[in-house]
Parts: sequence; structure tokens; C-alpha cells
Amino acid sequence: MRILGIDPGSVITGYGLIDRCDRQFIYVTSGCIRVGKKNWSERLGVIFEDLTLLIEQYQPTVVAIEQVFVHKNVASALKLGQARGAAIVAAARQGLAVAEYAPRQIKKAVVGYGAAEKSQIQQMIQVLLGLSGLPQADAADALAVAVCHAHQRQLESGPQ
Repeated sequence: MRILGIDPGSVITGYGLIDRCDRQFIYVTSGCIRVGKKNWSERLGVIFEDLTLLIEQYQPTVVAIEQVFVHKNVASALKLGQARGAAIVAAARQGLAVAEYAPRQIKKAVVGYGAAEKSQIQQMIQVLLGLSGLPQADAADALAVAVCHAHQRQLESGPQ
């Protein structure tokens, strides 16, 4: 199973691809889509186009994405929701199923603690995927979404 994890953002959208073979996670690639200071509709277009190209190049079997949460700023949450929408449409246009996970669920699946800090996510992703260095924070978050999905699928399907 090849999983594309997405950490949507209005300025930086992180992505991470892993393969799950039996109980092992194999790192494929990760990175960030940086939309810069374009107007809002152009930013959404960049997110959609870049994710479409990633999906075509790496052929994931499923997409996992972080759900929107409202911390303090409702306007930011709305923009985040639109960025998620662009990502979900990119996956849907390629016929891929999309699984959604809450931030606390992702953190708990990767670190074992639902209120983990970004640095803890980066460190655990480095260890779990055997990376030589710490991944960039948004890419690590996206890889964490993918790992969360792999764990969830493993729980649903039972021991292999």
C-alpha cells in the first residue's frame, strides 16, 4: 500500500509518501508545496496542480489528510479548509479514496501522545522511517498523517 499523507496549509502544504509492506514503513519521498504570496485562488490552484502531479508520478493507492481544527483564528481555519478542499479534489480527480484524521489522533499514532510538539513528530518520523536527518516540519507532519493511516489500516485488518 502506498500512502500519500498531506498536511494542508495556506502558505505551505506538506506531503509525504510511504509504502507499507507488512508491518514496515518504507520512506518514498516528502516535501513542501510553497505557494508564496500569490492571490488566494492562485494558491489553491498551485496546491491542486502540484498534488495532481505528485499523484500521477508516485501513484499512491490512498490519500490521508489532516482534518481542520479551529484554534483561535476562524479565518485561518476557513483558509485551511479551502486548502484541504483543493488537496481532496486532486485526489478525487485521480479516483483515490481520502481518509481524514484529527491532529490529536495523528500525534497519538506517531508519538503516543495527542498533544506532542512538532519537534517530537519530526524526531519520531526520523526514527520510524530510518531517515538520516530530521525532515522539514510540514513534511514530517504529512509523513505522520501517512503513518497514522497505516496504523489505522493495520488495526482494522488485524495482525498480518
